[in-house]
Amino acid sequence: MTFLPLLIGPLRRVLLVALLAPAQLVALTATVPALAVLPFLTDGTDRAVRLLQAHDAYLRTLLAGARGAGGRAPACGAQ
Repeated sequence: MTFLPLLIGPLRRVLLVALLAPAQLVALTATVPALAVLPFLTDGTDRAVRLLQAHDAYLRTLLAGARGAGGRAPACGAQ
């Protein structure tokens, strides 16, 4: 019995967060000016809400992919 499968799951999640968190922060930082200006434009509030919904969907997809099917961590050795 090896402990390698027990180490790979948590390590994979740590690497996923370490690689994708900076990219998400850059994307969110780039939208701050848009969120500050859009509410003052025609139909800007709706566009700002859609922008935030897109970010929410993106994060939910990333987190669901990191946790595996059903929102749970995959079992050891599961593909």
